Amino acid sequence: MSETSSFPPSAVRDIVAEVATLLKERKESISVAETAAGGIISAALLSTPGASGFYKGGLTLYTLESRIAFAGWTQESIANYKGPTPDIVAGLADNVRKTLNSTYTVAESGTAGPTGGQTRNRTPGYVALAVSAEGGTVTREVETGLGGDREANMVRFAVEALTLVRDAIRGDAKL
Repeated sequence: MSETSSFPPSAVRDIVAEVATLLKERKESISVAETAAGGIISAALLSTPGASGFYKGGLTLYTLESRIAFAGWTQESIANYKGPTPDIVAGLADNVRKTLNSTYTVAESGTAGPTGGQTRNRTPGYVALAVSAEGGTVTREVETGLGGDREANMVRFAVEALTLVRDAIRGDAKL
């Protein structure tokens, strides 16, 4: 990535470089299941030279239909869906990790805005995150405080997701 490039977003650059370095050093792999970040996590990882050595694949599971087709959801999952939660993203992460046989899978689902709903997890700026590994799955919830700024929330969701990956790899977030 060149110094003058506008991609990945500047807020993502340091954390994606840190995650990529850890994965390369440890000869580990990652896959991605993202929703509200819209592909930013995968694209940022892929912008790193040598990504083919650690990136197993990614899905942008933005719709319920895509979750049925690619993430193991059932009609029961949809009937019980109440928005993004730690349990939802943990399930996405576990399913994708097993399917793609990666060391880690990071998943996120949130409300980027500009509009949302009445519950905490439907408020713009809310994101639920998960990292799945063979030893377990860790989740985290974040409220960005960025209101309905859709693009800023999407970038922040990617940063928070990659931060959780880093924490899981380093053992700072217990799986």
